Amino acid sequence: MTPLVQSVDWVAIAPPTITALAGLAALVADLFLPERRKPLLGGIAITGLLLAGLALLPLADGDRSTFCLTAGSGACSYEADAFTLVMQLLVLGGALLTAVLSLHATPALPAGEYWFLLLSSAAGAALLPASRDLATLVVALEVVSLPAFALVGLRRGDRLSSEAALKFFLSSVTATAVMLLGISFVYAATGSMHLTDVADGLRETPGQLAAVARTGVVLTLVGFAFKIAAVPFHFWVPETYVGAPLPVAAYLSVVGKAAGLSGLAVVTVVAFPAYLHVWGPVLAVLAALTMTAGNVAALRQVPTGAHSAVRLLAWSSVGQAGYLLVPLAAAAYTGTAGVTVGAAVAYALMYAAVNLGAFAVAAVVGRESTANRITDYRALYARRPFAALALGFFLLCLAGLPPGVIGLFAKVVVFSSAVDAGLGWLAAVMALNVAVALVYYLKWTALLFARPAEAEGAPGTPGAAPADRPAAPSPVPAPSPVPMSLTAAVALAAVAAVALSGAPQAVMRFASAALL
Repeated sequence: MTPLVQSVDWVAIAPPTITALAGLAALVADLFLPERRKPLLGGIAITGLLLAGLALLPLADGDRSTFCLTAGSGACSYEADAFTLVMQLLVLGGALLTAVLSLHATPALPAGEYWFLLLSSAAGAALLPASRDLATLVVALEVVSLPAFALVGLRRGDRLSSEAALKFFLSSVTATAVMLLGISFVYAATGSMHLTDVADGLRETPGQLAAVARTGVVLTLVGFAFKIAAVPFHFWVPETYVGAPLPVAAYLSVVGKAAGLSGLAVVTVVAFPAYLHVWGPVLAVLAALTMTAGNVAALRQVPTGAHSAVRLLAWSSVGQAGYLLVPLAAAAYTGTAGVTVGAAVAYALMYAAVNLGAFAVAAVVGRESTANRITDYRALYARRPFAALALGFFLLCLAGLPPGVIGLFAKVVVFSSAVDAGLGWLAAVMALNVAVALVYYLKWTALLFARPAEAEGAPGTPGAAPADRPAAPSPVPAPSPVPMSLTAAVALAAVAAVALSGAPQAVMRFASAALL
């Protein structure tokens, strides 16, 4: 009897496998380590992620695949191609920076469970871009999501954390149910789960199944749109980011979006090319709505409100998700879908480095002010020059302004993909949103270098200095020492962002390469 599945290519599947094994090792080691030795678990996690990253090197030579059918079409369930390699590098790099950022926070959390959940979710995110059948895509997406629910609610006894985890869970389950319904429709119309076979089946769908197939294509996108926080599946983001431990919020903002981007790119470009006319307009509208809703909400944040800094980063991440969707929408209107996917991935690389860096600086400020208001960043340069300079650079990258050259080039690449695809209206919406985003990014950047707030109120108010004598500025408090792990996280993100800004031509060449 002919076997149905070939032997496993362990080299091809090494990155997600090593990540998962490292998470299991951390969980088992937690059972035997005394409390004073718990910090070693972070070392295990970081070592595992570094080894998983090194496992990408043998895959750079060419495409590899495994779990392939030995009969029929010979379709494979796992492919380590150029797209997989780049997205796994992004995911593992983001998880590594999150792990460094987490070292200072784990003493207040159950360490074994934290590292196990973080690495399990990262393993799912690394599996997702390599998945080439609908069943594996769903499993990978849930492996990303299920540990994330627990990570958000891991602070025991914290009401905000529990509420955030519950909202995240309920909205994710709803999105997954809709996606599974769509996948069942696609399977009914094509009779296959492998993406290449689905693509062939959709081209030959009988007329009476066309409506079923069309509905299935749209509903299948819902689960991935949720992960990328596209409107209207974005409402969980601000509360979840505020309620979660800050390293978890940083992880969700980058690795969660990378997972959603991977899934959307794979299913649209590989599985649904026959329905470009369906998912293309849908993604274009989602992109316009997402960037507009995110930027307008970020602009309306009250600087003195509790957790306003984290909320602004949360809404900013929603707006950035809209930019990520633009090249995917453009893929439906061009004959070079793989190239436009490259533009989305190039933007994701820039966004990952600078957004993780912004969250790392937020963690530094959060040690001094648990409310983490935007006003708490006033005169940050006077207290912590390195953190202020780094955050200013990160915000300018997100805004697309010099010296954040990589942010400018990434936005140009995304904007060009819309123009080249004939989506002039979407390019105009993006330009308007970039202008809106400049307002809140520049206001926050200016606040970093402002003079310290005065000790007394304005003249004429209780406690104010006399009108003929200006109030004396309050002395700058001596800053408390910052843990080495936080400093390292900020420095690593800054080095990555500066390196990307120093080689914008390489990013442009990368964006013009066909990845799928």
